[in-house]
Amino acid sequence: RTYCYDNNMATTNAVEVDEQEELETREEDQYAEMSLENLLESLEKIRYENEALGRENNMFEKFLKRVEPKETSPQTRKVSSATRLSQQDARAGGRRRGSRKGVLPDKMLRLSTEQKCDIATRELEELRDEKQNTEDEGERVLDSYRATLEEADIRFAEIKKASYEFERDIVRGAINQRTGKIAAERIIRYFEDKLRARDALMEKLRLKNSTLKVQKKKLHMQLKQKEEMGEVLHEVDFNQLQIENKQYQEKIEERNQELLRLKLKAGNTQQVLNSYKRKLHDVTARFKCLKTDCKSRCDQLGKISIELESGEQERLKAETVNRQLRQQLGDFRVPDVLDYVKERATLYDILKTVRSWERKVEIAQMALKTHRKEWSRIQKHSYQLNPWNALEGIPL
Repeated sequence: RTYCYDNNMATTNAVEVDEQEELETREEDQYAEMSLENLLESLEKIRYENEALGRENNMFEKFLKRVEPKETSPQTRKVSSATRLSQQDARAGGRRRGSRKGVLPDKMLRLSTEQKCDIATRELEELRDEKQNTEDEGERVLDSYRATLEEADIRFAEIKKASYEFERDIVRGAINQRTGKIAAERIIRYFEDKLRARDALMEKLRLKNSTLKVQKKKLHMQLKQKEEMGEVLHEVDFNQLQIENKQYQEKIEERNQELLRLKLKAGNTQQVLNSYKRKLHDVTARFKCLKTDCKSRCDQLGKISIELESGEQERLKAETVNRQLRQQLGDFRVPDVLDYVKERATLYDILKTVRSWERKVEIAQMALKTHRKEWSRIQKHSYQLNPWNALEGIPL
């Protein structure tokens, strides 16, 4: 069966070689008829194809080394490299008969399209895994560096604090006022306190470490029990949890964005509310002013109404008096001239009498003022001579 298979493969390869020679002969005839520009374009295209084939061969070699690292010997590598060089020479433009014989191993080792896609998919997955591992390793290294930096910062802060406390308590605070030197007892007490604090911290960390060990032991026991009961998370469950975690993170991001949007909206609403509050305060103050003004206007209106009523009453009285005067004027008769002269003479006499009496009243008032001044002077003089009379004159 093997001999028949080899004969069939040899026949098939011979037919393929003949077809390849015919195709190359046609290509040589076609290249002979081409112009220089077309030849340059064809050369550029062939170079691009050779580069693609080179990348493809590199991928296949990497896949072969990864899948069968022990079976890949130096001779196999030489054969693969010779095959790649023969392919490049065959497509580059020599088109010699000796190079065509090197096509036979290529024909014998040719892969199908599905196999190439499978190999490319596996290599892509491998590259993704390598990328993920590299990223994880980088994250671990970065976390280690961050922890180292954080520890260095904490240590630097502790050293700075210890230096400040030593400077405060020992260098400046423990100096003897009489001798001007630092007291040794203070230094010993300071270091003893530091050692006790360090021992207490070590004991605290030891207890914490023992507690963590107990928790770790419990978790290992729980994990072992779950493994025995078949409740351990597999890779599929882990991937499912990662997908759910990513979905929840997206939801949390959406909620955070919505919360930020609501906060901005609340801030804008608060600004609008503050503006409306200021407007309400202004309107309220204006309303109070208008209310006070309205009240004063109402009071004024009441006063004006009262004055209007009183004016109306006075108007009625004036109309009554006017009617009486009009009636008297209608009943009035002009007196005689002699009576008018007599009345005028009587009026002049009365006016003279009034003037004389007014003058007498003024004289009497001036005399009264003089007598009052004299009386007040006499009283002051009598108070100065006998003050007990002044006390007797004060009403109880």
